[in-house]
Amino acid sequence: MREIILSNGIKACIKQNKNTPRVALTLNIAINNPEKFAGEYSMMNRLLLKGTEKYTSADIANIMDENAIELITEMKSDYLRFRFVCLNEDFELALSLMSDIIQNSTFEEYDKELVKMKGELVAELDSAKVKVSDLFTKTVYKDHYYGHSYTKILEEVDNVSKDDVINSYRNIINSGKKTIALVGDIEENGLLDKYLGIIPESKDNDSQIEVPVIKNQEYAEIIKEDANQAQIIQGWIVPSIESDDYPVLMLLNIILGASGLSSRLFLELREKKGLAYTVRTSYETHKKGSVFNIYIGTEPSNIQTSIDGFKEEIEKIKTIPVSDDELKNAKNNLIGKQQFLSETNSQQANIMAYYSIMGKPFNYRESVIEKIKAVTSDDILKCAQKYFNDNYILAVIKP
Repeated sequence: MREIILSNGIKACIKQNKNTPRVALTLNIAINNPEKFAGEYSMMNRLLLKGTEKYTSADIANIMDENAIELITEMKSDYLRFRFVCLNEDFELALSLMSDIIQNSTFEEYDKELVKMKGELVAELDSAKVKVSDLFTKTVYKDHYYGHSYTKILEEVDNVSKDDVINSYRNIINSGKKTIALVGDIEENGLLDKYLGIIPESKDNDSQIEVPVIKNQEYAEIIKEDANQAQIIQGWIVPSIESDDYPVLMLLNIILGASGLSSRLFLELREKKGLAYTVRTSYETHKKGSVFNIYIGTEPSNIQTSIDGFKEEIEKIKTIPVSDDELKNAKNNLIGKQQFLSETNSQQANIMAYYSIMGKPFNYRESVIEKIKAVTSDDILKCAQKYFNDNYILAVIKP
């Protein structure tokens, strides 16, 4: 693995994986400013592949189909991602296509995509599980850019114009830090600089996105007449990747609810008490503030019993040290998942570029694994006591 700096200051990492037929590249561009209206960045992402000054959207689709190139854009909360996977022999073609899209997108079909997006969001929100997640997100990140949920987008996106989208894209592309990860059995021979060294330079500007906080405990509820069951999410704002507690929070997630049949919440609330159809935890990371949450789908008559079950399990993890065996199993589970999620060239390029755009070394995953191995039972106890406090959000959807 070697690192280079392109002529425009972009830091790139190249990892050789011999005898792999497809090469993967990921380019991340940091977002430093929140969107003015919810949906602005989502529309930007949808329109980036709708044509350039050289190609129509149909041309782009045909080039990708004919050459087995998978090129997509993804809008994350903290960065815009361009990535592709292609056969080794088509690397330069894919790279030139990506370069053209980055520099010359025309953002055509705005009205058509706006109608399409709104219809898709309405359809998604018909699911009670999606609806409770939406309610939780906009409540836990109230008045914050990270809280631009589906319903928030539907409320505000009509305020966004095509010019707004173009101006926001120009701001992101001109002012954002950029990182590249390239993985595969290929010699790049200066092609990165030829095609991506000509896009706007990488600038490590300060983010204007504020750090989100929960000041008080809050309960949010929606009555959904046709719901067959209740959906509950309880969550806290916790630190992200920059914190020393990052590996500890990852392990807490595994122990409580992210390890499937062996997790505490599954065993206690589903197997022993029969409360849940589904129960899990998740640790969703953003640069300025992440969320740790517990989710359960249950009978409406079991809402309070389930919430009490959450409280009981949280109290246990805060007061009773995790056994050596449970901690060892959680570490093995988490490390196994880390390895499973970095098997392909595409997965490796994504994770390397992700860590870099978040301010860490490209190979930070290796450090994370070592830090996971070093976590103690006392670390788990202190972390749970520190973050599982009374300033949480409880969101409920019920019939």
